[in-house]
Amino acid sequence: MSRVYNFSAGPAVLPEEVLQQAADEMLDYQRSGMSVMEMSHRSKVYDSIIKTAEADLRELMNIPDNYKVLFLQGGASQQFAMIPMNLMKNKKAAYIITGQWAKKAFQEAQIYGEAVKVASSEDETFSYIPDCSDLDIPEDADYVYICENNTIYGTKYKTLPNTKGHILVADVSSCFLSEPVDVSKYGIIYGGVQKNIGPAGVVIVIIREDLITEDTLPGTPTMLKYKTHADAESLYNTPPAYGIYICGKVFQWLKKMGGLEAMKQRNEEKAKILYDFLDGSKMFRGTVRKEDRSLMNVPFITGDKDLDAKFVKEAEAAGFVNLKGHRTVGGMRASIYNAMPKEGVEKLVAFMKKFEEEN
Repeated sequence: MSRVYNFSAGPAVLPEEVLQQAADEMLDYQRSGMSVMEMSHRSKVYDSIIKTAEADLRELMNIPDNYKVLFLQGGASQQFAMIPMNLMKNKKAAYIITGQWAKKAFQEAQIYGEAVKVASSEDETFSYIPDCSDLDIPEDADYVYICENNTIYGTKYKTLPNTKGHILVADVSSCFLSEPVDVSKYGIIYGGVQKNIGPAGVVIVIIREDLITEDTLPGTPTMLKYKTHADAESLYNTPPAYGIYICGKVFQWLKKMGGLEAMKQRNEEKAKILYDFLDGSKMFRGTVRKEDRSLMNVPFITGDKDLDAKFVKEAEAAGFVNLKGHRTVGGMRASIYNAMPKEGVEKLVAFMKKFEEEN
C-alpha cells in the first residue's frame, strides 16, 4: 500500500497512527464485541469515549471552566445561522470579511438582523488581513465575527481584532489546534473538524456559559439552541459518534506529540520550508502579504494558467495530490495541517524545484 501526500484543504490528511488504531479497533472496540460505529451513544463505553475526548481537548487548549465544549453536526456552515439565532439580542452584529467563509457567515446573519461590515480585504482578493486595531464597531453590536484562518486565500490573523469590549466569535476551522490559543479572549470559538482534527460531520463549539440562554430569536429550532446541546452534554440526539471517536484519538495523538506548543513549532518549520522556496523561486510565487501568511494553507501561482494546470497534473502523477487551488481563485494551494509530515513538504519543494528547472 502506498499512501500519497495529501495536500487537500478538507476533508484532509489524518495522522497515520490514528487511522491504524481505528483500523485495529474497527471490528471490536476494547473487547466490547462491536465497532464504535455500531454502539449506542447512551452506552457506558461510548460515554467514556466522548467524556475522554472532551477532557483531552480541554487539557490541550487549556479551556477555562466557564466554557462548554459542544460536539455538534451541520458543519461550520450551520453555525453561520446558529450564532445570530442565539446571540443577536440587539439584532446587530459586526463582521470582518477576510474571505469566502466570513462572507457567507455575514450574508447568513443578514437574515436575522443587521450585519455590519466593519472591515474587509475583498479589494485585493482577500490577500491580506485588514488592520483591526481601531474599527468602527456599533455600540449596540451583539458580537464581532471573524474567520481566523482563511482556507481558500491562505491568510491568518496574527493579532485578534480590538472588539472594544464586544464579544468575539471566531471560526477557526482550518487552524484548529495548530497552535496555542487563549480561549478566554473569545465568546465562541468553533470549527468544523475535517481539516485539522477528524472526519467530516463534526463541528466543535467552545462557548462561554453566560452566552448559553433560553433567550434566543423567536422561531429558533430546538436543535439550533446551544442550551439544548449544553444541557444534554452533546447527547440531546444521536451525535456523530464515530467522528467524535476519531477526534478523541487525534487529541491523544496531539498530547503525545507534545501539545499545541510543539505543534506550533512543527507547523512553523514546515511552512517556512515552503514559503522560503516560494520567496526565492523565479517561477512560483505566494499570493499572500508576508505578515498575514497562514501556517496551514499556502496558495501559490506561476502566473500562467496552462503552466499551473501542468504542474497540478504532474504533481499528482508524482504522488502529491489535491494541490489545485479553490475554484474561485485558481492556481495551487498546499494545505499542510498538523498531520502532514515535514518530509511531505520537503518532497513537494524538491518536486517544485525540479519542475521549475524543466519548464
